[in-house]
Amino acid sequence: MSESVAALPRFVTQVPIRFAHCDPAGIIFFPQYLVLFNGLVEDWFNQALQVPYAQMLATDRIGLPIVHLECDFRAITRMGEVVSLGLSVAKLGTRSLTLALDCLGPDGQLRVSAQKVLVFTDLQTHQALSVPSHIRTAMEQWMQSSSH
Repeated sequence: MSESVAALPRFVTQVPIRFAHCDPAGIIFFPQYLVLFNGLVEDWFNQALQVPYAQMLATDRIGLPIVHLECDFRAITRMGEVVSLGLSVAKLGTRSLTLALDCLGPDGQLRVSAQKVLVFTDLQTHQALSVPSHIRTAMEQWMQSSSH
């Protein structure tokens, strides 16, 4: 985690690494981090932003696909460990959102860091759209209140 990311407001959740996350060696299979990070984004929407993620997709028909992704895998994570998944907003654009994500082991060791760019889309047309005002407001309020 870079120093600039460490200074950003951060949403954190604890996640147990289960058998279903792991390969036969008992370590997390690397694509599972993407599944875990997607769950982290959903938790952030639901818990921190108070914007129901399922409603955004199913009712409001607003999607949030990944358009760019970078991951660095630093250390293995084993079945049975409880890790901390963290999320910070690196950039809030007009139509997109850049998130800095990380996975820390129980000892605080950085296991994975990632940066992903998500674009708000209309699920009928699949065209990019501006960040909906209620979501932008929720994000800005969270960033402001979390920075104190």
